[in-house]
Amino acid sequence: MKFVDEAVIQVAAGKGGDGSSSFRREKYVPFGGPDGGDGGDGGSVWLVADSGLNTLVDFRHARHFNAENGQSGRGRQMYGKSGEDIIITVPVGTSIYDDADDRLVGDLTEPDERLCVARGGQGGLGNIHFKSSTNRAPRQTTPGKPGEAVRLRLELKLLADVGLLGLPNAGKSTLISALSAARPRIADYPFTTLYPNLGVVRLGPEESFVIADIPGIIAGAAEGAGLGLQFLRHLERTRLLLHLVDIAPLDGQTPAEQVRELEHEIQRYSEELADKPRWLVLNKADVLSQEQADEIARATLDELGWKKPWFVISAVSGKGLKPLQLAVMQALQELLAAEMPDSEEQDIRFISRD
Repeated sequence: MKFVDEAVIQVAAGKGGDGSSSFRREKYVPFGGPDGGDGGDGGSVWLVADSGLNTLVDFRHARHFNAENGQSGRGRQMYGKSGEDIIITVPVGTSIYDDADDRLVGDLTEPDERLCVARGGQGGLGNIHFKSSTNRAPRQTTPGKPGEAVRLRLELKLLADVGLLGLPNAGKSTLISALSAARPRIADYPFTTLYPNLGVVRLGPEESFVIADIPGIIAGAAEGAGLGLQFLRHLERTRLLLHLVDIAPLDGQTPAEQVRELEHEIQRYSEELADKPRWLVLNKADVLSQEQADEIARATLDELGWKKPWFVISAVSGKGLKPLQLAVMQALQELLAAEMPDSEEQDIRFISRD
């Protein structure tokens, strides 16, 4: 199924029913008086986060959603029935924007979380509300108010704890398949990843985290080149980035040059994303001897002046994967503890969102 992470929809809440102008007429009741009931309220439009969905593909064809109108009031003080609300399910991690002014309306980040995006119109008043000592036969009513209508832009930002970042053919898909049960497309040519992949890395019964792989970033991505920039938003919710680099690239670049190239594109995209914790992971060490891999790693770290955590791995052979998993797990626990109040007094265990 093709991954769709953005959609535009038009929603309209229901109109409120009109108030009724009616008078009580019964035998032996000569002065019955007004008895017109109120109109019912219009239905509202709600968005609900559904953990069973993972794309916005359903909105390719269904783009208009209208809630039910409220019914008009009737005589004998009968109030009109309110319109039914309409429920629209979206994936967890969906951000909702007003398409007119790009204003953020809400963010659905938890399963079953609800957001009212268009409120139904209020029902009108019947003439029973306008009787008084000087106006015993009122014919005034008020019409129902129209419901809200808005054009919304939905953006899906995946909920992952760790994001894989790298140039095409860095081995991101191979790594996520080696760490988790995810089975992305893998081939020996660039851009085999066409949409984000999620995998759950399990280290124990209550120790796991979610990792995301996005299409590779290339030079000029900030101007729209390649596929990766379109999906960088999926890394905005992650706590930790793993910058995956080919330790022996075939295009003549050094690993340090590849790191700087990608850093440049990330900074141009978002300073917030550039400031996230980012570790260097030198991949494909299986194509080199241990001495060659160590020499290239040291030269890369010296050239970059790299002071943050780094690893030399092989996603194909599994070399270095266990230390990487354990270090990521520990870092995530520490980051989660720092986000929680009074964390030093709590027994914190990191549990994935799967």
